[in-house]
Amino acid sequence: MRNRFPTLSLSSYGVGWSANRRIVIVALVVTVLLAIAAAVAWLSGSGNAHRDPTAARPATAHRPSSAEPAPTAEASPGSVPEPPQIAEPVAYAKAAAQMLWSYDTRDTSRDQQLAGMRAWMTKEPKYADWASVSGQVPDPLLWSRMADQDQHATARVTEGHYPGAFKQALAEDPSAITEAYIYVVTVNGKQQIAWKKGGGGAEERAVTFAVQCRPGHDCALAAIAPSVTQ
Repeated sequence: MRNRFPTLSLSSYGVGWSANRRIVIVALVVTVLLAIAAAVAWLSGSGNAHRDPTAARPATAHRPSSAEPAPTAEASPGSVPEPPQIAEPVAYAKAAAQMLWSYDTRDTSRDQQLAGMRAWMTKEPKYADWASVSGQVPDPLLWSRMADQDQHATARVTEGHYPGAFKQALAEDPSAITEAYIYVVTVNGKQQIAWKKGGGGAEERAVTFAVQCRPGHDCALAAIAPSVTQ
């Protein structure tokens, strides 16, 4: 019997953003990289996801408001891992994808999830698009429904790479990266979701990150793109 409660992937949120919301993200990345055009940086298809036939359809939920405040410092991160001390963009992006696609409503509240994700962000406000990251988390009502069913997810990252458009932009103007040292990285993997009474499913995942890696410093997350560049 199919579970009547939804499976839900955190990374599925944001794909329905408005044109204005996408323009904001485009403006951020174009300003940082100087050489990447908006249509190339963020706008391309994310590909067809291959969903396990046992998985229920994702629920339709209201997108969290872009004005949603950041979690308070008092909120513990729950099951969200701490950001790793990594100075290489692709390796950091792969770790970020593992974090993004893994969650556990059995021991982590929504506020804790947000607090844990917030710790991965760059501390430079000029380049931090927190709304693109917090927008991956379901609204409070849907998170509560997930928690009622002990919903949790694990992830396996298969690969990460610089998209062709990013590599081409760097080749044409290598100095463009030196303003903010933000790298565009696409990561692919698989997410396994489970809930009460043996319910579960699996889905191929892909996400594109903007990762800041200044020389001599650990990397940090700047933004999550709502679509994937190849």
